[in-house]
Amino acid sequence: MSKLIVAGRQKLSGATEIQGAKNSALPILAASLLAKGENVLYNCPVLSDVEASCRVLRYLGCTVSRTAHTLVIKTDGVTRGEIPEELMRKTRSSILFLGAMLAAGGSVRLSLPGGCEIGRRPIDWHLKGLRELGALITERHGRLECQAPYGLTGARISLSFPSVGATENIMIAASKANGTTTIINAAREPEITDLADYLNKCGAKIDGAGEGIVVIEGVKELRACSHTVIPDRIAAATLMSCAAVTGSRICIKNIIGSHLGAVIPVFEEAGCQIECRDGELCFAAPKRLKAFKTVRTMPYPGFPTDAQAPLLAAACTAKGTAVFVENIFENRYRHVSELARMGANIKTEGRVCVVEGVPALYGARVEATDLRGAAALVAAGLCAESVTTIGGVQYLERGYESLEQTLCSLGANVKKI
Repeated sequence: MSKLIVAGRQKLSGATEIQGAKNSALPILAASLLAKGENVLYNCPVLSDVEASCRVLRYLGCTVSRTAHTLVIKTDGVTRGEIPEELMRKTRSSILFLGAMLAAGGSVRLSLPGGCEIGRRPIDWHLKGLRELGALITERHGRLECQAPYGLTGARISLSFPSVGATENIMIAASKANGTTTIINAAREPEITDLADYLNKCGAKIDGAGEGIVVIEGVKELRACSHTVIPDRIAAATLMSCAAVTGSRICIKNIIGSHLGAVIPVFEEAGCQIECRDGELCFAAPKRLKAFKTVRTMPYPGFPTDAQAPLLAAACTAKGTAVFVENIFENRYRHVSELARMGANIKTEGRVCVVEGVPALYGARVEATDLRGAAALVAAGLCAESVTTIGGVQYLERGYESLEQTLCSLGANVKKI
């Protein structure tokens, strides 16, 4: 298994371009099943989760090829209506193929998805929405058998929580359903809007994406198109955390500043200076951060749960006490015990985490157990005294494209072995 060796006390400087958004690419890859012809996806990040989705597409009969950050997906050869367990377990987003396959063929067999163990992420909202569209779904022994013998029919679907995955699954399936589908309390994340933009380019009729109510008018056919994936706002927030914890100045290119509307004020509160214009974010951190006050994760446009762990790492050496309240996942502090190995003073109680800033962290051998927790350990290692060895790099590679190379281009000393 790979490890990262992170030399501490390293200042960052210079500019880097942010990768395409993982959480946008994955639902678009699933949706491509419905768009006949040759889909071309630009700015698609090279990640293990993306490759897992490509393997599913190939298994189903699609042809998928990559050149650098461009994926070409030919969907005319889809022949299968099931996904084996070993492919479903690779990534949580594999559940998005359920809506696409139901809309494409009317019959699906698959197992429950895998992914990082960060707490309960029930697919009940997915299944409820698809059932309201007319799907017959049976769950037995960890497997789902789904049919739509009479096709899918538009419906009015109210989500009790603005689930990103459920909103995406329903949007994908409803794009080819008979009639009109209205999603109430839909997720509003930028990745939802990007998925809708892709589907609309293919001929779908989706209105209101990015708002609380999304209306989808079903169409009979979708045709392939070319689409550019939006920048990854979580990768940007992670680099901001790395710069903040090291007291550095960096510029991040290919960014959409409005997507970071809940993140930027938190860093500014800690004493960072941020200027965002013309697709570039310039970030300057003080020598030592002031403590964040209270950071509460919320559905978009609130503070993103995926940015909580890297920000928590930055709080470990800030001056004062910071409080984090995790409102999305109940098991998203698994990185805390590893940060404590590095000298962090952190206490957790349920969904609340209190971080008392210390003057310095110390290098140690630590182990990542999930994607964003791995990024937090990298950020902590950059500011620690001596060297930090991080295991569990496979988690990091699910969502960050060659993060060690990006950091080295900014002056860090990070090696993958």
